[in-house]
Amino acid sequence: MIRTKFLVVMRNLTVLTTVLATPNLLAHWTLNNDFSQLSFVTVKAGNVGEVHKFNSLAGTLSDDGTLSVTIQLASVDTLIPIRDERMQEFLFETNLFPTATFTANLDMEHVENLQIGSGTVLDITGVLAIRETKLPLALKVVATRFASRGVLVNTLQPIILNADSIGLSQGVEKLRELAGLPSISSAVPISFTLTFNG
Repeated sequence: MIRTKFLVVMRNLTVLTTVLATPNLLAHWTLNNDFSQLSFVTVKAGNVGEVHKFNSLAGTLSDDGTLSVTIQLASVDTLIPIRDERMQEFLFETNLFPTATFTANLDMEHVENLQIGSGTVLDITGVLAIRETKLPLALKVVATRFASRGVLVNTLQPIILNADSIGLSQGVEKLRELAGLPSISSAVPISFTLTFNG
């Protein structure tokens, strides 16, 4: 009986020691909004490009590689308050659809094996859910280990979204009318930098 209890204690200590001695073992990582950004570019009147962003992001990166990011659409920031309000009301309709989400899966074996200060390029597939649309996306990201409990994930190249594919074409047309513009491009490049801390 004593021997059995001793073996159980030793086994538990072995497991605990293994966990503590593994610096790259991942648990639940949380997105740091202060050091993250999702930006997009609009082109109006044929050749006038402007960069905009969302100020409020939340997300997690789990130990199985599940990446989840929630975007507060009312936090859109174009540096022009009236344009922010119009986007909230007529483009995103934030009173009905306050958030958009992006979910994907990362190859965590590659991330776990990274040395601090090194990075790796990953091909990932994900889904953007906005309004009532779920759009599959394939993209390349760079995952960089900047600390023992810190991972940076950013797009290697912009993602091109079309307003038609995510149910925003009518909203874009409404914005064009309100601004009195000859055109607003329906193709929008998007990029992101996501910082996760464990």
